[in-house]
Amino acid sequence: MRGIEKSLDSFNAQGIRPVAISVDPPEASRNLAQQSGYTFPLLSDQNGDAIRRYDLVHAGAGEHGQDISRPAEFLVDSSGTVRWVHLTENYWVRARPEQVLEVAKLLK
Repeated sequence: MRGIEKSLDSFNAQGIRPVAISVDPPEASRNLAQQSGYTFPLLSDQNGDAIRRYDLVHAGAGEHGQDISRPAEFLVDSSGTVRWVHLTENYWVRARPEQVLEVAKLLK
């Protein structure tokens, strides 16, 4: 997420509004954003509705065996249509901001 924060100007120039979603409670997301200096929205999916809808559930992989989301990045257009998805099973592997920006340019 640090890479997203560092690339916000580039994302904004491409018309991309980054949003992070996690299963953490809202106060945990708020604290993380404040402590890390993130200025883009960090939303809570505490009940797992979004991760189920987008088939991202990593069952039992969270602390104390709760369901968490597989790492994923989406580009969603203004009509709500998912235009690109990057999924992985490895929590440490994420799409780089440069990769997302390049894909966004190709989708225009």
